[in-house]
Order: sequence, then C-alpha cells, then structure tokens
Amino acid sequence: MELEALRSIYEGDERFRELSPVSFQYRIGENGDPKAFLIEISWPETYPQTAPVISMDAFFNNTISASIKQSILDKLMTEVDVNLGTAMTYTLFEYAKDNKELFMENQPAYVAPSGGNNISVGTPDVVSSSKKKDKKEQLSKTQKRKLADKTDHKGELPRGWNWVDVIKHVSIFTLFS
Repeated sequence: MELEALRSIYEGDERFRELSPVSFQYRIGENGDPKAFLIEISWPETYPQTAPVISMDAFFNNTISASIKQSILDKLMTEVDVNLGTAMTYTLFEYAKDNKELFMENQPAYVAPSGGNNISVGTPDVVSSSKKKDKKEQLSKTQKRKLADKTDHKGELPRGWNWVDVIKHVSIFTLFS
C-alpha cells in the first residue's frame, strides 16, 4: 500500500526516483543548489517493523562532508525510531525537505569530492539494484557518419527530408478510401 501511495504522491516529481519496488531516492533541494543532497531509502523484508536502510552513498552527495552526512542520517534515524511500525518513507522524505536548511547549515559552499566515505544506516540485508547503471547506447562510426551526412552544419535535418514518406502515406490513404 505504501508503494502505491508513494507512486501517486510523487508522480511527475523529478526529484523522486523509484529504483526498485523496495528502494527509492529523493533529491532534497534544487539541481544547481550546492546544499542539495540525495537520500536513498530501501525497505528490508520486515519493513515497517524494522528500520529501513537509509543511505547517502550516491555520487550526487560527494561534495557533502562525511560529518554532515552522518549528522543527517542520525537525525533521520531518530525520526525512524519515532515512526517504527508504520509506513514512514514519505514522512522521512518530507522531514528531510522541511529540515534541509538545518541539516546543511554547517556545510561549506564547496567541499572537494571525497572518495571512500560510504555512509548508510539501517539493516544491510537489502541488496540495492542502484549499483547497476544503464549504459548509454553508443553509435558506431558508420552510424555517426550517416547521421552527419543527413544533417546540415547546425545539426538539423534539411527541409523536406521526410516528404517521400508523407507522399507514400497520402497515396496509400487515397487507395483505400
């Protein structure tokens, strides 16, 4: 039921992402905001009787210091303890949104990305599918050349490039009318 509620509440919200039916990400703050951060919540099999796994290991959070990440996670875990036994994913996302300024008040404008400070809390028995990244489709040299030959210097297709298809479609339509 919570899954359906989350889907309907966050439908069309670009900051919410469902990684799997038991794993979700939510970006707190706007895209260009240096104090924005990403929270990932995964449900173990015994959720909501047990605490969800809350993680800030996403690449998006590399500019946030480890102490700030741990502070955010500690405050979220306090909220988890209060809501244990109930559906709490929406509550945690909203709590983080409401307290963003408080969470990030000690965060400097820029911190050099840190490599190995993976921080997460909760039960680690959930295997996250977020580790797998979809590969972007690569074009071969021949495909790139054909695409470049079709377009002008601005990358636009020339006027009338699909007129033959329109004429074929119209002639077929008139035959069957």
